[in-house]
Amino acid sequence: MVAEIELSYKTKIKPSSRPKVTCASDCYKAFLQSWDPNKIEFVEQFKVMLLNRNARVLGIYELSTGTVALCPIDPKQIFCAAIKANASSIVLCHNHPSGSIEPSRADKMVTEKLSAAGKIMELPILEHIIISSEGFYSFAENGLL
Repeated sequence: MVAEIELSYKTKIKPSSRPKVTCASDCYKAFLQSWDPNKIEFVEQFKVMLLNRNARVLGIYELSTGTVALCPIDPKQIFCAAIKANASSIVLCHNHPSGSIEPSRADKMVTEKLSAAGKIMELPILEHIIISSEGFYSFAENGLL
């Protein structure tokens, strides 16, 4: 006997009603709307935006919540969510409770690792945004993606 595995994605939002993201600023605005304002300066969180082929947002997946200084991520869960939603591309986002939007060495390394995995899986990582309550940092706009 083996378990049956079923993949599904259910939405009640028409494709034409989904927000379209065309730049880092669009991504920042969409992520900020999904963020609990009581946590943005309290604990680090990591979220993933899943996009269809037309750069419309299929959804935002909250991957993990960490501590004031770090947030563990599991790449398998990112790509599992993307596959389950039949996404065509991915945008990553995490916050820095300190308010600093400069990427750490660890931020850069994990972005490289996830970008390489995305290329292999034909699920490109288009952007990684670091947010705070006062602004954002774009990996793509700064040549790191």
